[in-house]
Amino acid sequence: MYVINIGQLHICLPQDVTRLSGHDMATAATISDAWLSVSADGTIEQIGPMVSFDFSLSSQHEIIDARGGYVLPAFCDSHTHIVYSGTRDGEFLDKINGLSYEEIAKRGGGILNSADRLHDTSEDELFRQSLERAREMMAKGTGALEIKSGYGLNTADELKMLRVAARIRESIPADVKITFLGAHAVGRAFVGRQTDYVDMLISEMLPAVAADGLAEYVDVFCDKGFFTVDETDRILEAAAKYGMLPKIHANELDCSGGVQIGVKHNALSVDHLERMGKDEIDVLRTSNTVATMLPGASFFLGMPYAPARQAIDAGLTVALASDYNPGSSPSGDMRMVWALACIKMKLTPAEALAACTINGAAAMGLSDVVGAITPGRRASFIITKPMPSLAFIPYAYTTPWIGSIYLRGKIVK
Repeated sequence: MYVINIGQLHICLPQDVTRLSGHDMATAATISDAWLSVSADGTIEQIGPMVSFDFSLSSQHEIIDARGGYVLPAFCDSHTHIVYSGTRDGEFLDKINGLSYEEIAKRGGGILNSADRLHDTSEDELFRQSLERAREMMAKGTGALEIKSGYGLNTADELKMLRVAARIRESIPADVKITFLGAHAVGRAFVGRQTDYVDMLISEMLPAVAADGLAEYVDVFCDKGFFTVDETDRILEAAAKYGMLPKIHANELDCSGGVQIGVKHNALSVDHLERMGKDEIDVLRTSNTVATMLPGASFFLGMPYAPARQAIDAGLTVALASDYNPGSSPSGDMRMVWALACIKMKLTPAEALAACTINGAAAMGLSDVVGAITPGRRASFIITKPMPSLAFIPYAYTTPWIGSIYLRGKIVK
């Protein structure tokens, strides 16, 4: 298959470039008036300017005319919680009436509300609801995503969530990574006994998850009111024995030490970072850990936005993700994430696109496979409608912009 008459090809990187850091995020190669070819195995085969295209190929191969639209890598959403049951629109009203995220949690809402709903939902019904969200994300341009557990909070329900995530991975053409987040909150059965819950997670949950091979990564909500640095340290040390790499919820509510403990354990990413300061930036500069920021949560909760501008200026690798979940970011629309990054975090459109693609892939350990328009990488890309500039996409943030979406070389929309 050949795609021709592409107005601009974006994020055209060599195969050995697996992330963009600092000001390099604004300078990923672009080819204007371009073409690309897709091999039978669903990988990008060649790219180049239209002046080099051999039109005799059109009689032998499928030709897709982009008609001046742009081609971008499919989004790589490295932080989602899409396996959940029902909604929490009642808490949405609580927020409107002035209650904070922490106040809602203390009233039995928040994560524990989702845990109760999930417990009462059959695995097949949970799969049905969650698969619908995954398909919604793909229709909006996402071609790779991470799915976390964390609404089970007991061994049986955490395993149920992870099995559902594995079924989603087998059911869609998007690339899926799975993370065990048993340390999302303390389960109701252990309220007031947080140390006992951590002990149970280490002695019971982790071995069960590992025995079934259900998760590649482990996550901990290391923040004010949730899990301490010492508890996080214990969990990550235990998970490492099973080969699970860390991805940390850090500094959403306070400068919690989550960044530092993540870097200590060579975390693939530390995520949220709304309360990140100079100390955290300095620590991240010494590491390969990706700084993943979730502007959808800031938008929905009315919290500060993570300091993406300062992080990029300091040379960090910044990724953007949706945090799609029922309580604090009920949206998997990465185009909206891109727009928020430009409007609220002052990233350029090119920087934000890099954060939503190649760097999101790096935060999932997938950037040698997806996240860029590169011969040898997966042919997972978006063909846009014709438009005046790349900036138009986050600028006109509700205007329909997708012409078609290809994942693994096959059209999905």
